[in-house]
Amino acid sequence: MSGTDVPLQPKKKGLTRRQKRSLSRGVQYVVFVAAVIAFAVAADWDRLKNQFAQGSIAREMFPDVITLALKNTVLYTVSGFVVGLVLGMVIALMRLSSVGPYRWLAGIYIEIFRGLPALLIFIFIGVAVPLAFPGTEIPGGTYGKVALALGLVAAAYMAETIRAGIQAVPKGQMEAARSLGFSPARAMISIIVPQAFRIILPPLTNELVLLFKDSSLVLFLGVTLEERELSKFGRDLASQTANSTPILVAGLCYLLITIPLGFVVRRMEAKAQEAVK
Repeated sequence: MSGTDVPLQPKKKGLTRRQKRSLSRGVQYVVFVAAVIAFAVAADWDRLKNQFAQGSIAREMFPDVITLALKNTVLYTVSGFVVGLVLGMVIALMRLSSVGPYRWLAGIYIEIFRGLPALLIFIFIGVAVPLAFPGTEIPGGTYGKVALALGLVAAAYMAETIRAGIQAVPKGQMEAARSLGFSPARAMISIIVPQAFRIILPPLTNELVLLFKDSSLVLFLGVTLEERELSKFGRDLASQTANSTPILVAGLCYLLITIPLGFVVRRMEAKAQEAVK
């Protein structure tokens, strides 16, 4: 080697992409654990227990919190879901109709009821309808009003979900049904819609979970003691006892329904993905 030759320096190797990802995850874990420890140390657990975990108050809520409040919540939710599903199916078919006014009406309905908060719909049903139609009573009393209010809101979302499911069914299915002598309406009801519902079951179940939580808006309709749902039941007892334990118990009752429903949704989504593969 001549005197003018410069020895080659070895290149410095940086972290690989996998090492960077591992380092990033490690930092995130450390930050998360540190935040949990900081919260656990800073929180006043005695005050939290006194305010939210009084066993004697929680025991006094049973069995009424189940036989009355939870039962009413489920009834409100199921009735609203049924109304929303039927109305949503009609609106979805109108949205797909070849008749222009049907499509326009369906589009206007969807935009209005998806854009308005559910609270305003409840107030409209409870206040505006009696003023507009004096002497007219919605069948079923409070249960009918809640079913109608929740159904009007849910139908706007379900309609778009159902429409997407119908459009996801291969067009060849309709053509095959027509070649067998089915009318368009019969082919839609017998062939297309059943296949569409297998596709849209997970999002429809998600809508059921949302309705279960939206049923708490029933308090704006004015309910009797026997018509209270979980949220109203918990708030009333919390006011009477000057303690928040009833609120916590009501929240846990909500989770008794929403967590299993969420698990069902994930299972259905997993099965749908396996079917596609």
